[in-house]
Amino acid sequence: MHYESIGKIRTPFESPDGMPIQPVGDAAVEGIVELEKAYADGLKDLDGFTHCILLYHFHESDDAAPLEVEPFLDDEPRGVFATRAPQRPNPIGLSVVEIESITDRNVTVNGIDVVDQTPLLDIKPFVPDFDVPSDADTGWLTASKSTIQSKQADDRFLR
Repeated sequence: MHYESIGKIRTPFESPDGMPIQPVGDAAVEGIVELEKAYADGLKDLDGFTHCILLYHFHESDDAAPLEVEPFLDDEPRGVFATRAPQRPNPIGLSVVEIESITDRNVTVNGIDVVDQTPLLDIKPFVPDFDVPSDADTGWLTASKSTIQSKQADDRFLR
């Protein structure tokens, strides 16, 4: 497998330390998704959606990918696949963000939770009928004493 970046994500965060751990952690944070010129035509018709899914490469995560991590919302080690931790066997991240505007090859978004200059792999429209199952359970998060809104990233996953 081989993937190439189709653009980059511009944000106010120079480091993961202190940024929201998920988009809902600070919905007001603005970012700009800058596509390479060759991919600009792919934005056609995205302006009819309120939200999109960004897939990206965790370029600031440690290369070590333990199979158990202590997630930001808990103090108990959890299996990496039961978390959204940035250290993963394949360092791929995903964020659902609100589309503010689309101009040329730039998408201005709200609720961004990634480090500046993050390599973009793909953009997909967010479709509630596809992406929000009505019978979803949240596993260990249900019992967590923390909330996403109260947490910011710290240095536990930094290189």
